[in-house]
Amino acid sequence: MRIGDLAPDFSLPDKNGAIVRLAALRGAPVVVFFYPKDDTPTCTVEACLFRDRYEDFVAAGARVLGISSDGASSHAAFAKRYRLPFALLTDRDGRVRRSWRVKRTMGLLPGRATYVLDSQGTVRHVFQSARNPERHVNEALSVVRHLAGSAAEVARPA
Repeated sequence: MRIGDLAPDFSLPDKNGAIVRLAALRGAPVVVFFYPKDDTPTCTVEACLFRDRYEDFVAAGARVLGISSDGASSHAAFAKRYRLPFALLTDRDGRVRRSWRVKRTMGLLPGRATYVLDSQGTVRHVFQSARNPERHVNEALSVVRHLAGSAAEVARPA
């Protein structure tokens, strides 16, 4: 998936079994980060970095969603252990990961990718890196802030 593409819709369960549909989140920017597995070292760092900057994302009007193939109970324990305030979604069969074209790491492991969508669901930023979780968060926040600034400019009367 590339910048300018409309993000494929999905409906996935969160840690409580509630279904989250991407299309229902239109009207605000959305950050979707795919990660390989709950409680692994780099995934934990990435999730905690999103947690630590979560209020900045919210202040810019964005929603944050994490997606892995882990089940609801794993997500619930992971979120509780690290006080993660955003939704963690289960893509058990990898269907959403494939439709979003998240590259595998070393051809074997589920990849790590972050997408920033504008309020209409159009991809405005893509970053894929297995080893740079801080850059995933920093770049996503920068793009979200830019989108918020652009929206403020449009809303401001001339």
